[in-house]
Amino acid sequence: EGLVNTIIGLFGVKPVNWLGSPDYALFVICLLRVWQFGSAMVIFLAALKGVSQDLYEAASIDGAGKWTQFFKITVPIITPVIFYNLITQLCQAFQEFNAPYLVTKGGPNGATTLISMLIYNNAFLRHKMGMASAQAWVLFVIVMTFTAVAFISQKKWVYYSDEDGR
Repeated sequence: EGLVNTIIGLFGVKPVNWLGSPDYALFVICLLRVWQFGSAMVIFLAALKGVSQDLYEAASIDGAGKWTQFFKITVPIITPVIFYNLITQLCQAFQEFNAPYLVTKGGPNGATTLISMLIYNNAFLRHKMGMASAQAWVLFVIVMTFTAVAFISQKKWVYYSDEDGR
C-alpha cells in the first residue's frame, strides 16, 4: 500500500516493500534525509538574496545570458555558503541516527544500520562501551578526513572577496 505503490500499480508494476527489502530500505532513508534539507536551503536562499543586482545588470549589458550569469556570477559569489553547507551536511550525514532508528530500527538484515546506530547499539544495547568508543573514534577520524580534504580543496574553488574589492 501507499502512494508510490498505488501510482506504480497504475502502470502494472508490482508493489514494492520499500522498508522491508534490504535493496530499498537505505534508499528510502536517503530520500528522507534529502527531504530534510530545509535548513541548508534557507542558507542558500539568504546567499542568493545577497548577490548584488548590479552585477547581473552589468552582465546583461555585456551580453551574458542567464546560464552565463549563473555560472560566472552567482556560483562564484555564493561559494563560501556552498562550502559551509558542504561541511555541515557532511557532518550531519555521518551522524544520521534518527531516521534509520525510528523508521526501520536498523532495517532488514541491517541494511540501514549506519555507523551512528552501530555505536548506539554497542553502547546502550550490548553494553560494550569500549567497542562503542572505538567506533566513535573511527567516525571522528572519517569525518575529520573528509573535512580536512574539503578545507584543503577550498583554496581552489571558494571565492572570498576582500573589503577593498581586490
